[in-house]
Amino acid sequence: MAVNQHKSVAEAHRPFELKAANFTLPILRLFDNNVEAVAARLGAKVEKAPDFFRNTPVVIDLGMLPPGSGAIEFPLLVGLLRGYGMIPFGVRGGDKEQNTAAEALELAILRESYVRRGNGGDESKGGDERETAAEDESRPAASEPAQTAAPPRLSSQGFMLVKRPVRSGQRVYASGGDLTITAPVSSGAELMADGNIHVYGPLRGRALAGMNGNLEACIFCQDLQAELVSIAGHYRVSEHIPIELRGVPVQIFLDQKILRIEKL
Repeated sequence: MAVNQHKSVAEAHRPFELKAANFTLPILRLFDNNVEAVAARLGAKVEKAPDFFRNTPVVIDLGMLPPGSGAIEFPLLVGLLRGYGMIPFGVRGGDKEQNTAAEALELAILRESYVRRGNGGDESKGGDERETAAEDESRPAASEPAQTAAPPRLSSQGFMLVKRPVRSGQRVYASGGDLTITAPVSSGAELMADGNIHVYGPLRGRALAGMNGNLEACIFCQDLQAELVSIAGHYRVSEHIPIELRGVPVQIFLDQKILRIEKL
């Protein structure tokens, strides 16, 4: 009797309880890996109801991607969702390579049972609307693909140098090294690098360093006017960049996985 009473007292004061539970999570179902198309459609949807998406956990569903679709630009996709106020929670489906890339950004790899299917017959109308908002906007838009700048290839030292302006709609990607731009970067342009990014001029587009998950990557620019900056999937959109850091030379880096922007 005394033993049972002791167990009851101990259980009443236990610090936590770990149990399995069922949650309904919205999913973003990808039909191809065109992140630009996802951005265009999702942006239009969020503009109509920004509060609907704020602080909403989202599961990225890769199960409908065609076989052999290749790598997903998870840093860009995760940053896109965070920029719209959503919280990327995990990934469902996909191949081993895609799952490994998702894990590098600390996304959970989920089993089928963790999220509901898109055509559940017993769901309410409200539930259908929430899932439609999260899933249907992932279908690629019928739009022209973004232009890609044609910069020089990576040098033997592992960096790419671009001496001409990067215009709206152009994308420059330094795969496996650093990227240096010695000319202006226009609004709507996109810079990406597995290493660091240096911009010796106005940076008005988007800059994403550490695309391969490199937490040590940095962004340096002479005139910060960017729409979005990112280090290894950790993003800051223009609305969340303090006014005193805009239009001045800055360095952007991660400190304990928190994106920092400091004047040079």
